[in-house]
Amino acid sequence: MKLLIFCDPGIDDAMALIYALLHPKIEVLGLVCSYGNVDKITAAYNTAHILQLAGRMDIPIFNGAEMPVSGELANYYPEIHGEDGIGPIKVKKASYQFRIRNLGEVFEIIKRNKDLVIADLGRSTTLAACFLLNREVMREVKELHIMGGAFMVPGNVTPVAEANFFGDPTSANLLLAHGKKVFLTPLNVTQKAIITNDHAEALEYYTKNIFKEMYVPIINYYAKAYSKLLPGIEGAPFHDLLTVYSAAHPERMQYLAKKVHVVVEGKTRGKSFADFRHMNVENESKHHIALGFDYEHFLQEVFQILTRPL
Repeated sequence: MKLLIFCDPGIDDAMALIYALLHPKIEVLGLVCSYGNVDKITAAYNTAHILQLAGRMDIPIFNGAEMPVSGELANYYPEIHGEDGIGPIKVKKASYQFRIRNLGEVFEIIKRNKDLVIADLGRSTTLAACFLLNREVMREVKELHIMGGAFMVPGNVTPVAEANFFGDPTSANLLLAHGKKVFLTPLNVTQKAIITNDHAEALEYYTKNIFKEMYVPIINYYAKAYSKLLPGIEGAPFHDLLTVYSAAHPERMQYLAKKVHVVVEGKTRGKSFADFRHMNVENESKHHIALGFDYEHFLQEVFQILTRPL
């Protein structure tokens, strides 16, 4: 699978990137860094840090948005992801030299690679901008896999809204309107993609690559943050990791085809909704909402991929 990733690392983004880079059946063609969990420059340095550890600085990093289309200043979440985005890990920015490429260069990658898949792990602003700039080329993208929305569960930034869709609901609607085929991994599913502290210790013990020393610190940091958000939870949900997993293993996901819309303004801003009164599949809908996944396979797959040698 040829994959282009839009991201904002972020602990769960970091784990998703590591998974994609280590996966033998995923070819990462580029990484687009935007605001979200951290500002876009910090996101780019965090991405470069992961690429350098993987020995993959040949993968291009692209310039993304620094604010939503509304022009509001973005809110960051240091209490969840840490001041620099990857929990307790401090990236020494002065030690990295890399070029952040213009966003327009993404279109050349899409033109050269048929059946390309895009995973959008953060706010939808930058990916929506790609459709605004060159809708004809973006029509060639096979699938969009978007981490966003919350169906039949409370939101995580407001009582009804998930963070990515709340951050830029207008851009989320644009992707839903113009993406050829859109797969959503919403909060009601991603919150079940839990990795525990015990899993982290097992990863550290069995891992045969350079990321070994990252797993325990970032997973434990994330789990501690979630223990305050959701008392009683064991571990933490890795939302973005599940989104990349879903692109690699659609057969392990349960999807329902339903038209989706996101509320743009008012008290319910960012709320994603679909008509679930009739649970039949809407054949004409290009939106596919994840309702469940094979958790045991997810854990086995993640463990197998994250521990393998580079």
